[in-house]
Amino acid sequence: MPTPVHTALKLRGHQLNVLDGHRASIAGRLLDDRRPGPSGDPVALQALGRHGWRTLASARTTAGGRFRLSYLPRSLGSRWARLRFAGNSAERASHRLLGWLNVYRVVEASWYGGGGSLACGGSLTSSTMGVANKTLPCGTLVTLRYGGRTLRVPVVDRGPYVAGREFDLTEATSRALGFAGVGEVWSTS
Repeated sequence: MPTPVHTALKLRGHQLNVLDGHRASIAGRLLDDRRPGPSGDPVALQALGRHGWRTLASARTTAGGRFRLSYLPRSLGSRWARLRFAGNSAERASHRLLGWLNVYRVVEASWYGGGGSLACGGSLTSSTMGVANKTLPCGTLVTLRYGGRTLRVPVVDRGPYVAGREFDLTEATSRALGFAGVGEVWSTS
């Protein structure tokens, strides 16, 4: 029996930062030592959960090993994502980490600075990274997106206490996102 050939998953493009109700997508090629890539092989999009990797979507390769995957998330949040080819008798298995799959909703936010104590402990400085929220537990990690920038920060304080606003970004968080004033940001929480 011949030795299985090595495989690799190459990306052509991907959209892993999506609003709730929109699809995440990944396009690429499955390559092996026999170039061009095979057709008919299954490739899976997987997310890491409490019990290991779980398949979210799958597709079969077409001519040249090309594939396109699409996934409609069912909940908000951030999860590690990867592509996986399970392998077969002729080809070895391979996987490729993609990074975070972030599913957001639009929220109203503002920012604040200055000094003083934080409700979750510690002191507010111009370099404190985090957000204030009225209900999320202290330390909860929230992924925010604004203007093409993405940042993952903890809940460090309580607020905002203005109707309609869900988050107050610390000065450092606001600066890192390029956010100024009051407006909409994307949030995973």
